[in-house]
Amino acid sequence: MEAINDFFATVSSFLWGWPMIIMLLGTHLFLTIRLRFPQRKIFTAIRLSVSRDKGASGDVSQFGALATALAATIGTGNIIGVATAIALGGPGAVLWCWLTGVFGISTKYAEGLVAVKYRVKTKDGRMLGGPMYALERGVHCKWLAVCFALFATIASFGIGNTVQANAISTMVGQVFGVPLWVTGLVLAILGAAVILGGVKSIAKVCSMLVPFMAIFYVLGCIYILCVNHAYVWPAIKTIVEAAFTPRAAGGGFAGTTVMMACRYGIARGLFSNESGLGSAPIVAAAAKTRNPVRQALVSSTGTFWDTVIICALTGIVIVSSIIAYPDIDIHDGAALTKAAFGKIPYVGTPLLTFGLITFAFSTILGWSYYGERCVEYLKGHRWMLVYRVVFIIGIFVGSIVSLGLVWNIADCMNAFMAIPNLLSLILLSGIIVHETRKYLWRGRLDRDMDDEELAEVE
Repeated sequence: MEAINDFFATVSSFLWGWPMIIMLLGTHLFLTIRLRFPQRKIFTAIRLSVSRDKGASGDVSQFGALATALAATIGTGNIIGVATAIALGGPGAVLWCWLTGVFGISTKYAEGLVAVKYRVKTKDGRMLGGPMYALERGVHCKWLAVCFALFATIASFGIGNTVQANAISTMVGQVFGVPLWVTGLVLAILGAAVILGGVKSIAKVCSMLVPFMAIFYVLGCIYILCVNHAYVWPAIKTIVEAAFTPRAAGGGFAGTTVMMACRYGIARGLFSNESGLGSAPIVAAAAKTRNPVRQALVSSTGTFWDTVIICALTGIVIVSSIIAYPDIDIHDGAALTKAAFGKIPYVGTPLLTFGLITFAFSTILGWSYYGERCVEYLKGHRWMLVYRVVFIIGIFVGSIVSLGLVWNIADCMNAFMAIPNLLSLILLSGIIVHETRKYLWRGRLDRDMDDEELAEVE
């Protein structure tokens, strides 16, 4: 088992090194330029995300689809992951993480567009879509579609289930002394209550949970920044300077280089917001929307909230705390996070605990839907209940066992998901531009989409 774990750890390290950084960031930049910087429309996108498309076809509201995608995206990586990037790459990693989110908005936009463009309608009226349908119907490459669905299914049990459950049970055990199996049982029961209800149940819970947890966390970070107010501007200056210069930057960051800051910041940003991974489009396809561009804009706000706002706030909180309290150990991501938040009286530790628990649980809910849709693509509707039951059991198992191997396998599956998805976005970029020109550039966002290409499946 140790040899297997070392193998997957090596593969994961390679895949999430420069090859994946170049593929993902390259796609972000390519789509940003070709789509004429869709980031300019972010405030229009935010407005659309809280509007209802009355009479549009779909299973859930646009906000419900966005909330479900955000539930799966906003996870422990937004807190511990940012700290890990800072520990490995220095404070400059925060700026590179933020820039990755800015450019990743274009890729998330493109993913949402093709998800709606190539979605299919089942006999019972449900909408199915995602990279597997774009690969099959748009790129006409069935085997790549099957590969994506298989990788996503496996990943859903790792990064989207057992790893998150383990993070929750470990945190609750450390802070409150609750046995792992008790936390696991409670999580499994809560998960079952939501997951067995299907996409509408998941979207309903996420629509309530995501805004609450995000607002609570953001307000908590703002409070911490107020406490650290004397160190906020020095922290921002340190982040910007360290992103472009190899100089030592307060709190013992000597030895970090521009290349290290760039690598770890970009990698964390890419992994955190999941732009290009291909997961979020699966739920975007279920949204009630008039045309593909409206949902594409709504989907793009997910990267904005996840990385441009939440990851940036977390980074400034941690760097300002490091400057304010030089005794903090900066060499371990998890320890750095706990120490940075723990220095703030009364609110620091509860905020961190609440953030990790809610972010991780919401990730479980979102990924349960992703995996379910991929299983349905591979095996058909009759296997959905089987998947849900096994997924719920996985929540309990993940809460009580060590997951080093599972984490490394999940990282590999995430990378393997991204490869066919990015390929589909590049090959379909002409279609993406055509649809963008048709609805966005010509000011026709309120126009209904043409349904002649909507397929009907069993």
